[in-house]
Amino acid sequence: MNIDPLVSINVITYNSSKFVHDTLESARIQTYNNIELIISDDASSDNTVEICREWVEKYGSRFVRTEILTVPKNTGIPANCNRSILLTKGDWIKLIAGDDALMPNCIQDNINHIINNPDIKVLYSYNKVYKNDFKDENFSRLNPGRLPTNIITDEITAYEQYMILLTGDKVPFSPTLFFNKIALLDTGLPDEDLFSEDYQTKLKFTRKGYKLYFMEKETVLYRQHDNATNNIIKEYILKPHYFKTENFRQRYIYPNIPADLRMSHKYSWAVNQIFKIGFLNKKSGLNIAIYYIFNVVLNPFKYITYIKSHFITKYKNDVFYQ
Repeated sequence: MNIDPLVSINVITYNSSKFVHDTLESARIQTYNNIELIISDDASSDNTVEICREWVEKYGSRFVRTEILTVPKNTGIPANCNRSILLTKGDWIKLIAGDDALMPNCIQDNINHIINNPDIKVLYSYNKVYKNDFKDENFSRLNPGRLPTNIITDEITAYEQYMILLTGDKVPFSPTLFFNKIALLDTGLPDEDLFSEDYQTKLKFTRKGYKLYFMEKETVLYRQHDNATNNIIKEYILKPHYFKTENFRQRYIYPNIPADLRMSHKYSWAVNQIFKIGFLNKKSGLNIAIYYIFNVVLNPFKYITYIKSHFITKYKNDVFYQ
């Protein structure tokens, strides 16, 4: 592997004017040099693009190449990510949302790890979660809190990871994803009409045989705030974007899991519609108890799955085998 490959930092923006300067600055101060910067905006209604253009005019020479991509109409996160990826010339890609930031050694640490482990095409790491801004007093947690040995180990295969992922997104540290462009194009870009582009990407990689790896370094600063689509501060039983994900499950999950798990998923989806009622979706002891009763105690398919997994079907690494 080339020890100095071209890396693309792809900044994905939509109404990011309050935060995008931090994101761009974090790209500028990377200790790794061979970087191109792609900014892809999804028809922001604020002055995000103006901020980016002024910043690029001032600092764009730090990069080997810069591009700002805009569209006349909002198309959603998957389409915005896909446009930016297709525009890149780098061998490796680091996507970063326009309200998050890279740690100074992010790119160098990823490249060093890949040079030492040349089989890696998909790499995750730790991200530091903050509320509203990146001040020390607003630090919330390290995600994941510990090495995710439930899904990322030396022994596990890409296929086993895929089977685990079918039962739920067990890799909730997507902001750190660092991947090889050719590998992603080999798996296929995320479907733009579906909401869960992160989850799609993990399933596509592992199903195609690209194992997910983890590096025990901190690389990304992840911002929670209530203007965001997903990384909101408000405490919900189910985040609002959950109610946009059923089409994803119908296309990617249900056809590939056993009937008992499929019926359990569908049962949960049906009963969880009650949490669209605002006061029921706010985290409280009572609402958590209601959620547990409906989704665990009263879900008959969970009992079938439990019996099957413990007495009928052999499990390895929580993978089900049909």
